[in-house]
Amino acid sequence: MLTVAGFILTSCEGPMGPAGKDANESCTTCHNSEVVEAKVIEYDHSLHFSGEAFEEGTRNNCAPCHSHQGFLNVIEKKTPVTFTPNPADATKFINNYVAEASALNLPGRITCFTCHDSLHTSYTQEDFMPLSTVAEVPMTMWGGSKKINFAKTSSNLCAKCHQPRPVTAASGNVIDYSKLVSAPTTTYNLSSISYRTGIHYGSHGAIAAGVGAIEFGTGYTNSVHVTSASCALCHMSAPSGLAGGHSFNAAGSFTGCNVSGCHSTMSATNTTYTVAVADVKAKLTALATKINAIGAGKDILQKDPTDNQYNGYFDIFDASANPTGYWKNPSQGNVAFPALTNAQFGAILNYQLVFRDASKGIHNYPYVKKLLENTIAAI
Repeated sequence: MLTVAGFILTSCEGPMGPAGKDANESCTTCHNSEVVEAKVIEYDHSLHFSGEAFEEGTRNNCAPCHSHQGFLNVIEKKTPVTFTPNPADATKFINNYVAEASALNLPGRITCFTCHDSLHTSYTQEDFMPLSTVAEVPMTMWGGSKKINFAKTSSNLCAKCHQPRPVTAASGNVIDYSKLVSAPTTTYNLSSISYRTGIHYGSHGAIAAGVGAIEFGTGYTNSVHVTSASCALCHMSAPSGLAGGHSFNAAGSFTGCNVSGCHSTMSATNTTYTVAVADVKAKLTALATKINAIGAGKDILQKDPTDNQYNGYFDIFDASANPTGYWKNPSQGNVAFPALTNAQFGAILNYQLVFRDASKGIHNYPYVKKLLENTIAAI
């Protein structure tokens, strides 16, 4: 047995014969330097492998995206993202989008088999397809009332995890986001507010599809990326340095942009790119400034000391995660967190959605531009 970059490779036993025999007829079709071995090296540089993806895999509400078994479990069971009354307490709700206990016993890292669940079926390159799922993605943030469904359906596989999580009330039910728009000046009381309150990290699918943000005002349109591009086109383009392929990294690489039917001269200095990035950066800064003004001299949002950017977290004291937070900090007088209006809370969710998408607007510039403009005007 040989372990390569976290994958366990055992002696081959394909359709041609017993273990170790006929490898040239089956296993080596994929297990060679140009196919599987190349993908393993690329994957070794991905955040799926080396990041935090596996750390929360033993918790049933995190496992659907943070573990191999949890992800396949919710796909196989068609686990709904609904919130339903708790049979034991009619005043409480249950978030149904959790992995079964059996999937938590040996959750496992995200691997080839997570996305390609037909591997080692025919022992040919055909096993890379179909993907584990390409079905439309009911959004857990919205309890299933909104859905992500890309024209290039392979992107739905990515959106299955790269989607925002819900904000829940004390009852455990998802909050009514519509009130953030319909009653903008009402004091926000739909949930408690703590350091981590918000949509978590995975906003990429929502922003790229133009679905699920708190949409103040009108005039929303989407980029042609929504119908004509796919996640893989850019994030799995021909490898270049540490980008492309199964690294899933598109930073600094424009190979996927410059393909037939898309762009031809896209680069880091192309004005189409630089103007969009600068515009989104400026609007995010303007939105953060308006949000922080609520604190009358003290920031509402936490500023990340590593890059000096507002990361979307509330700057509220948390003994383990934010011990230097200003609001509600015992060592700083337990200053009460200021009351927010519904619109202000919605604006913070939109800031999180755009900032944590991390594409600087490139995934869906027209949608992000209008979302930020309308949000800034709303508060």
